[in-house]
Amino acid sequence: MDEKARTLTAEKTAAGFRAADMVENDMVIGLGTGSTVFYMIERLSARIRDGLRVSGIPTSYQTAIRAREYGIPLTTLDDCPVIDLAIDGADEVDPHLNLIKGRGAAHTREKCVAAAAFRFIVVVDEQKVVPRLSAPVPVEVIPFAVRPVMNQLREFGCLPKIREGVKKDGPVITDNGNFIIDCSFTEIPNPANLETTIARIPGVVESGLFCGFTEKTTVIVGNEKDCRIITSTDIVP
Repeated sequence: MDEKARTLTAEKTAAGFRAADMVENDMVIGLGTGSTVFYMIERLSARIRDGLRVSGIPTSYQTAIRAREYGIPLTTLDDCPVIDLAIDGADEVDPHLNLIKGRGAAHTREKCVAAAAFRFIVVVDEQKVVPRLSAPVPVEVIPFAVRPVMNQLREFGCLPKIREGVKKDGPVITDNGNFIIDCSFTEIPNPANLETTIARIPGVVESGLFCGFTEKTTVIVGNEKDCRIITSTDIVP
């Protein structure tokens, strides 16, 4: 492992472990999807072996499989429609705690779980904290409406592209049975407005813009030496 990869792994591990240590007995927690969340699950599993009592709601099949492998008891939003906290990663975080998520194509379930949580803990490495959001915005779309949705997305000034599978011909299929359109914008001056605008398009299920949870969001930025914590009180006016 080269130095850059080692540093990145250390940052993700630090953030994931810090988030897992915030979990208390008898909590119901949302389990996000992604590489940094993996380290949280690893640490949470160790705490469960030491006697911690928790239940988790996975946001993807991948997370459900991993959580079971690590001995984390699982539940659902049907059984627990209001939960204590959700822990998840992000592709980008801006100074207002707006997020872009969805690189793992799980952002619809992630948004449902984040909305159900009293607190939303976001774990990232240093490179995910940016001055303004600029990453491609994933949009989950029902297959029936892909072409009309892409046409409308182009009107918003983006370059939409259906996400292709890896080691699979054709589009990525989400856990909900839908397609992902990755939308590249030259700039995103108002992420909240863009999130609302995209949501109004018939056929759109959810976008990867997370702008409605800033007041309950805590961002844990992993570092080799320690973690940096950002909350709503730190939001730049």
